[in-house]
Amino acid sequence: MHAPHKVYIALGSNKGDRFKHLQDAVDLVFEKIGAVQSISKVYNSEAIGFDGEDFLNCCISVETSLSAEDTMKTLLAIETALGRIRTTTAGYDSRTIDLDIIFYDELVMDTKLLRVPHIKLRERKFVLQPLNDIAASVIHPTLKKTVSELLEACVDESVVEPFHIWLKNPVKQYSFSDYNYIAIEGNIGAGKTSLANKISHNFNAKLILERFADNPFLPKFYEEPQRYAFTLEMSFLADRYQQISDDLSQLDLFKDFMVSDYDIYKSLIFSKITLPEDEFRLYRKLFYLMYKDIAKPDLYVYLYQNTERLQENIKKRGRDYEQKIDNAYLDKINSGYLEFLKNQTELNVKIIDISNRDFVESREDYLWILSEICNES
Repeated sequence: MHAPHKVYIALGSNKGDRFKHLQDAVDLVFEKIGAVQSISKVYNSEAIGFDGEDFLNCCISVETSLSAEDTMKTLLAIETALGRIRTTTAGYDSRTIDLDIIFYDELVMDTKLLRVPHIKLRERKFVLQPLNDIAASVIHPTLKKTVSELLEACVDESVVEPFHIWLKNPVKQYSFSDYNYIAIEGNIGAGKTSLANKISHNFNAKLILERFADNPFLPKFYEEPQRYAFTLEMSFLADRYQQISDDLSQLDLFKDFMVSDYDIYKSLIFSKITLPEDEFRLYRKLFYLMYKDIAKPDLYVYLYQNTERLQENIKKRGRDYEQKIDNAYLDKINSGYLEFLKNQTELNVKIIDISNRDFVESREDYLWILSEICNES
């Protein structure tokens, strides 16, 4: 996963239900562009450059995977969706919504579509004031001054007053407050690590990732499964036990909950597929001896993907030792998980079919999965 870009966006409205337009715009930015990290206070200011009603203004910070140009194009589409009609007439006029990129990382760009940092930022108190709420120490990439310093030096004498009503961050509609520990499970290539990473980042969760890449027996197993199956499963058993014991016992007071990209019971599911019956019985005894006191997740999410999509994902991520995995093996793993989940009664399970979803590339699909996880039904 690529590191997200940090974008600061200014919002303004002086036409119609101004506060509602701002809230609708924030909601659509969250839906179409990325996670809203912070929202400034809302400020009231007079219209500058034309006769019109007072503006309500605010600034938000957003993390996005979109390019600067695509972010701007999406903002323009949001303006259109909220009823703004841009005219070619020179000068300013009233508008239901006005969306501008102030900063996009440290990018400096001057094109017909986008000029960033915003060219008139240092002259506009109605932008600097709310921006200072959420980005006081951010340094302007060309002026080499912080937002706080730009606000102090601003000669704009227009009156900018707090509106005393706060906008709501749309991320609040997704609540994980009922869970201390969530496990994301799925077949090889289902995307469990990607989803755990995104949830951890967006919702302040401690991230627990399986250390499979360090297992020296995994490539050998894919080459000679019968020879290395028991050795592989025993090494995974020991490593998962050590890791989950350490991670679950180390509380992080600065995180709201824990999310992992595996659950301990995957050891039983995989070993039942890979081991002969007599070896599996021995393995199962060892498993229950080791894991009887390990905490279980409050929520167990199983990402189901059909075999065709799994193979596409496996090829896309390009791990050499996975390229020879055949469909039959993936089918057995899916069947093993579903059989396990059908017969167990100790876990709070949600099975989510993502065969027709791509939550890594599509924000709409990602938000859909969040809704499925947070939905109580």
